[in-house]
Amino acid sequence: GGNIIPAMTKAGLAKVYDFADNNVPGETERDKGYWRDVGSIDSYFEAHMDLVSPLPIFNLYNRQWPILTNPPSLPPAKFSERGIAFDSVVGAGTIISGGELRRTVASYDVYAGRDSVVENSVLMPSVKIGENAKVRNAILDKSVIVEPGAMIGFDAERDRERFTVSAGGIIVVGKGVTVTR
Repeated sequence: GGNIIPAMTKAGLAKVYDFADNNVPGETERDKGYWRDVGSIDSYFEAHMDLVSPLPIFNLYNRQWPILTNPPSLPPAKFSERGIAFDSVVGAGTIISGGELRRTVASYDVYAGRDSVVENSVLMPSVKIGENAKVRNAILDKSVIVEPGAMIGFDAERDRERFTVSAGGIIVVGKGVTVTR
């Protein structure tokens, strides 16, 4: 492995990024120097909420500085049965089937059932939100299932008994957890 970087440098393929300048192609004066520490639950959550603002400072859509990801090959997101998303980012393979997302980052392969409402939340891959379920101010890790009619973010005492709750009140539901009524 010790010869990879020297070989790339010799071939002119090595690139460097000047973190001191932090000069991103395509950024505006407003974007310049954007930085978010995501070392706590609250700061991680706020960084995601930055992305759903109408004009986010961190621009995922800057064609001159693309954000490269490697999601699984999935069909585009689908909104059916009056499913809707307001000020949200929705990943591939996600189906909003009569549910509603507000200020939410939904990763790939997320499902929100009829009359469900998710607001101010971060949904990791393969999260399933059942019919009439309500979620707010939460981070749901991979493969969380919120059963029909279950609620997260509406009863602080019950949330603290069942989940991790940050100093700022953000609820974190661990990987693979099934949330019951």
